Amino acid sequence: MKRQPLEVQTIYAELLEQLVAYEASRAIGHTPGSFVTKTIKGQEYYYFQYMGPGGTRHQTYLGRRDSALDALSERFAEGRLSVASEQESIERLAALLRAGGAMLTDGPSARVLRGLADAGVFHAGGVLVGTHAFIVLGNLLGVRWESSLRTQDVDIAANPSLDIAVPDASADLPSALDSLEMGFLPVPGLDPKSPTTSFKVRGQALRVDVLTPVSRTRSRPVALPRFAAAAQPMRFLDYLIDSPVRAAVIDGGVVAVNVPEPARFALHKLVVAGERPAAMAAKREKDLAQSAQVLEVLQEDRPGDLALAWQALVARGGAWVSRVKRSVPALNRVSPDAARRVRELVGR
Repeated sequence: MKRQPLEVQTIYAELLEQLVAYEASRAIGHTPGSFVTKTIKGQEYYYFQYMGPGGTRHQTYLGRRDSALDALSERFAEGRLSVASEQESIERLAALLRAGGAMLTDGPSARVLRGLADAGVFHAGGVLVGTHAFIVLGNLLGVRWESSLRTQDVDIAANPSLDIAVPDASADLPSALDSLEMGFLPVPGLDPKSPTTSFKVRGQALRVDVLTPVSRTRSRPVALPRFAAAAQPMRFLDYLIDSPVRAAVIDGGVVAVNVPEPARFALHKLVVAGERPAAMAAKREKDLAQSAQVLEVLQEDRPGDLALAWQALVARGGAWVSRVKRSVPALNRVSPDAARRVRELVGR
């Protein structure tokens, strides 16, 4: 792990703030209206409220309240909303990041993510997970990872139902992939009666997998109507994608996505690593390496985030804590500092 220059970290923070505001600006366009907030389950959310034909009131969901949306609300109230100028500024900042050594996502994968974002997948609750999320978290945390990050598996996770804060939102994921004209085809499952949860470009490594948390009533592929697709249930995913954060994918341009909160990402990797069978030793090592690097950054920069993520894990039961404990000896081999921090969490 290597720290990115302070200038790059500052540019990324500015880019992310502008990108969040730009995405919200696109959602509301130049419609007359106003910003309103709602508090739901202790969290504040922004909506844009306007009057439709016949005096009907409508609200467009913009996202969880943060500094970027606060700034957008203030600019809108001052009458200085300009989507075109914001897009130009974002492109300039993205170019500066590429020149400054920010972590880049490979072109084909970024093109897929842009298509999904434009179709509304992330606005409708999709969360980027897996190694591509790890790359994005590097820029979010201001570091460059040492691990090999060659992958073209794009993993999109989502809960079967939207959060109560989000109104009815939808995104046709298969149509979005088809519109890219990259040759995506549905991958048949082992059970021919089950719907596909994966899409792959024939003869290439590029693949999109749609995932959802396992529950007692969901072990087979489950329909996600708002994505016009099905998802493969996976254990422990609910913890990972709860309370995601917004981030930016950097390639030739920039794409706004949702990714797991960094501390949850690190602890989730430890939970998963302990469940890997011997035949998946390589994946287990990758889990440990990614967890260790994120933990090392967080214990220096955001120790409070780790404490909160650990509390959320403990609240899920003793079995979750036991899984983390089982991974500590292997983590110690990769990073004694990271393992020591986890032991401190476990010992509380």
